[in-house]
Order: sequence, then C-alpha cells, then structure tokens
Amino acid sequence: MKATHRRMAAARRRCARRQDGTAAGPRPAGCASVAARRLHAPAACALGLALVLLCLWWLGAAPRAGAADILGPNVAIPFPLFPTDNPWNARVDTLPLDPHSAAYLKSIGLDTGLHADFGTVWDGAPNGIPYVCVSGTQKKVPVSFDYADESDPGPYPIPADAPIEGGPSSDGDRHVLVLDVDHQVLYELYDAYPLAGGGWRAGSGAIFDLGSNALRPAGWTSADAAGLPILPGLVRYDEAVTAGVIDHALRFTVARTQKAYVYPATHYASDSTDPDLPPMGLRLRLKAGFDIAGFSPEVRVILQALKTYGMMVADNGSNWYVSGAPDPRWSDDDLHELSQVKGSDFEVVDSRYLQAGAIVVTAGGDAALREGQTFARKGSFVDEGSGATRWTATVDYGGGAGEQPLALAADHSFRLSHRYAVAGVYVAKVTVQADGGTSGTTRFELMVRNVAPRIARLARAAARRGVAFRRRVVFTDPGADTWRALIVWGDGSARSRRPIGAAHRFMIGHVFRRDGVFTVTVRVLDRHGGSGTARFRVTVRG
Repeated sequence: MKATHRRMAAARRRCARRQDGTAAGPRPAGCASVAARRLHAPAACALGLALVLLCLWWLGAAPRAGAADILGPNVAIPFPLFPTDNPWNARVDTLPLDPHSAAYLKSIGLDTGLHADFGTVWDGAPNGIPYVCVSGTQKKVPVSFDYADESDPGPYPIPADAPIEGGPSSDGDRHVLVLDVDHQVLYELYDAYPLAGGGWRAGSGAIFDLGSNALRPAGWTSADAAGLPILPGLVRYDEAVTAGVIDHALRFTVARTQKAYVYPATHYASDSTDPDLPPMGLRLRLKAGFDIAGFSPEVRVILQALKTYGMMVADNGSNWYVSGAPDPRWSDDDLHELSQVKGSDFEVVDSRYLQAGAIVVTAGGDAALREGQTFARKGSFVDEGSGATRWTATVDYGGGAGEQPLALAADHSFRLSHRYAVAGVYVAKVTVQADGGTSGTTRFELMVRNVAPRIARLARAAARRGVAFRRRVVFTDPGADTWRALIVWGDGSARSRRPIGAAHRFMIGHVFRRDGVFTVTVRVLDRHGGSGTARFRVTVRG
C-alpha cells in the first residue's frame, strides 16, 4: 500500500538543514569591469555549479537531526496512528449505551479488576507487545503464512533482530510489529519466527496504511483475532508518561467471545452463539463518574483514556487484560493500581454510531414476558449521513414466520407488537434500509416464560358402585401448547392417562368397585413441564 501522509519524511528533511543558519557557500567575488565579468563568466558558472553540488552532497550525507530518536524498538512515535476520524481515535464518552451492555459485562466479570498486560520484565522477557520503528529504506524480506488466504502478502520490512512478543523463545502469540515511519505504513505479524536463510514464517500478517480508514475485508483476520491493528491500541510510555495524554482507544482481551464481530472488527474467533458473550470489536468505556483522582499520574492518564476513548475487545485471552508496549521505565507497582478498577465500573457503548453513513436502529434491549402475552415496544432509527430520503423497514419476531413489513413514522419511529403463544427464547430483528441500499439492523432477545395450565374448580360428586362415573374437566392455558391428563382415582385402582385436544376441556370416566368416599386428583401437564392440579371427592354407594 502507498501511504498518503508524508509528514514524517518532510520533518526529517527539515532536520537536515544546517543548524547554524549560515549560507551554503561563499558568494563569488565582484569584478572591476563589465569586460572582466564577461571574461570570468564561464569560470564563475563552473564555481557556482560546484558549490550547488557540494551543498546537495552535504544535505544527503550529513546526519539528520533526531533520526535516531524515531528509529528502533519501542521508541516515541511522533505522529498519530490513523486519521483523527478513525474508529481508534474517535471519542466515545457521549455515545449511547449498547442495549445488551449489562449482559456483556456480566459475562466478562463484574468483580474482576483490570490487569496491565505490560510493564518492565516478565518471565525473563520484556513485558508487553513490542514494536520497532524503521526507515523507509529498511530492506524488505519474504514472509510465508499459515493463513495466507487472509494475510497481506510480503515482502515486509522486518529487521533480522526485530523484537518478538515474549522474547525469541516465546511459545505465546509472538507478535511482531514494524512501523515504517517514512511512509507511515504498519506491518504486523502473528506467531512470527525468523528463518535461518532470511525472511520470516508467521501464522498471519496484515499491512495498514496509517493515512487510511480502510478496514480489513469482512471475515478476514489480521495479526489480531478481531482483524484489527494492534499498535494503535497499545498503552505506550511516550504517551502515558512523557506526553501525559492518550488520545486513542486501547486494546484488551476477554476469555470467551461469541461467533460475531461488530464495527470496526472484521473477524471472530469462536464457535459460541451465546448472545451474552462479547463479540470481537466490542467497545467499552469507563463510567464518567468513576473517581480517578487517587491514582498515580500514569494510571490516571490510562483511566482518562478509558473514559474518553474506551477500549476494544481484540482477542481471546484473560479477562480485562489491557495491552501495552514494554518499557524499562514503567513502574510495575503503579500499573498494578489498575486492579482496583472492576468490570462493574465499565459500560458498553453502541459502536454503530461510529460508522460514517450508518443507519442505527434502536429497539430496546432484551425482555421477558409470559406465554400468551403480547410484546409491545416503540423503537426508532437514526441515519448518520447515508443521504437517503426514503426508508423501508422489516421485522422478524423470531417465531419462524420470517420478515414482515414494518411501518415507519415521519419522525423515524416504529411500533412493534406481537403475541408469543409458545414458551421459548426468541431473537427478534428489526432492519431499516435506505433507498440507496445502506441498511441498519438491531437484534434483541425475548424470553417467553411458560404459564402452567389452570384447572377450573371441581365440585364434590356422587357415584354408584359398578356404574360408570363421568365428569367434564375444563382448564385454561394462554399458550398454544399440547397437553396430557393424569388422573388418580383414589380407590387403589391404576391411574389413568390421556391426551387432551386444543379445546381446553375433556371428559374423565371411571367405574368404582366399592363403596366409600374417594379423593380424585386430576393433573394437566403441558409440553414445557408446567402443570395444574385439581381435586374433588366422590361418594360411592351401592
């Protein structure tokens, strides 16, 4: 990819100017007469040309001030990573909450604290995900990939001694991050191993033009499971301590994710369809009311960034592990203060609002209702700039009937109404589509609880010994269930069983063989395990 930003190259050229501000060379001496100037004109031109060439040679050969400071492992990066309107650099402190926020946070752990997955040294290696800054002339080498179909082909400008996450002998993720500071292009590898003959082998690799907001193709991974770049989400010493401000989102991991991803992620890494698990790319923020005053300065900077820019689920790992770059200047004790910040101190934002031109549909969160109850709710949508003037909508209530048209009001609102006759879990989906083709969708889960059958009161009865006794039983059930009846006659005979039709009434019958007063128990059971019971006494005489 070609970078569109050349600010770093321009800055380095400016640094190559002479620092003393003097002229590049002496001016030719004056002449006493016009004739003399004409006589010496060829010599003067030759001298001027020589001086120009000398200046050009000096500008190219002289050391560029500050160049060494921006090359090497984990150095300060003097330019922003990605444009200011990139999702990584977007503020989320005023975004609406995700309707599923509470369930996501509960699955990650409300009482678990943050953990700085970076610092000085851990297990004999620099603690964190390292990176290395190289010049635009760094030699590019071939890279082979295990997941070549989702990797950007090489060559990559990787130095032979590029730092590897966890160290050269690591059996972890072994990320290698290389930043070309001249062209502002980021190269990232996962599970990277240097080869003896030159080049590298890796699980996957991705190249990011830092002047572009382009995402990975849908369904593609990167060096990270979510398909996102890694370097823009790291906590770096030059930001948290030297500059005292972090103006981008952070990267963190969770133990379990669902088989889904949300903007700006492009890839999932799970087989679970549990809707309570976080999808890749989920954006969280620290609650605005969380008091950060008592923390050390660098931790306050990190926590303020979590309030303003939040953090994104980027990979499967340990819950609440925040990623950063290693640096011997970190204070591990200070970073440990992050453990005081618990999962319950966060909230999940609706990151759909970050997508330019997106249609954001809001229909509330998950709900519970009783079998036979009508679900009713008002929703709305916001068009974030698609340019459309007409929209259509559909709703799928999850009962198997599929999508059906949904009326939209002039104020972009709509009303949902559906009777759920059978207990179960339903995923409802509302889709709004603009006339230009852009669409937005929201989903929510409805838990429809079973309502047990209820049998009408059965009065005391009389029967004759040896003569068939019959009685009508009536019950109610708001659900569209199937039922069966179980009757215990109380006289020691075998219990009776029978199916029941949809009419909510049935006949029972029995022949009592001896006199006495017997308590008859009638039980109606539905297919979901609910039951209703009624009893009555029968006096039997000969």
